[in-house]
Amino acid sequence: MYKNEEGVGQGIKESGVPREELFITSKVWNSDQGYEETLAAFESSLQKLEIDYLDLYLIHWPVPSKGKYKETWKALEKLYKDGKVRAIGVSNFKEHHLDDLIKDAEIKPMVNQVEFHPHFAQKELRAYCREHGIQLEAWSPLKQGELLDNPALIQIAEKYGKSTAQVIIRWDLQNEVVSIPKSKKEHRIITGRYGSH
Repeated sequence: MYKNEEGVGQGIKESGVPREELFITSKVWNSDQGYEETLAAFESSLQKLEIDYLDLYLIHWPVPSKGKYKETWKALEKLYKDGKVRAIGVSNFKEHHLDDLIKDAEIKPMVNQVEFHPHFAQKELRAYCREHGIQLEAWSPLKQGELLDNPALIQIAEKYGKSTAQVIIRWDLQNEVVSIPKSKKEHRIITGRYGSH
């Protein structure tokens, strides 16, 4: 869906970094849900990335109206059992989706990737995932850059000589949440600086 797998594959090849030192995640998109459709989408992702396995494969959304996330999960379980992916999980699943999935699953989701940041702390979902041994992973931990100019975060950052982004990522880590910040701005990617504070 992000149309970046070929580019990521090219980047992997050109980087010179050994494959085993990289952690590569992809997702099955809503229109590819279903057992056979998911297996085909997975193979397509591997071909585009030009790799032999994924480290993590996620169901992008539960899409209850389609009613296919359980079939999709069965395909992820097969991929995991076949050694084609090292971990399987979900994205944007709430507690009731997870309850429904787990009751018929052979393997519990290992990861739930959700929106998570200081303005959306997801306390109940975080507690649920902790209780069930599911690692919470934050997408948009910087709230698409909106938090970089937050006065309280700027004050904390200045006190400790850090950027606001570093403060937010540290908060994620202290809450035992994996954080995956990103940027579309080349200068931020090159410098690793998110915000001037």
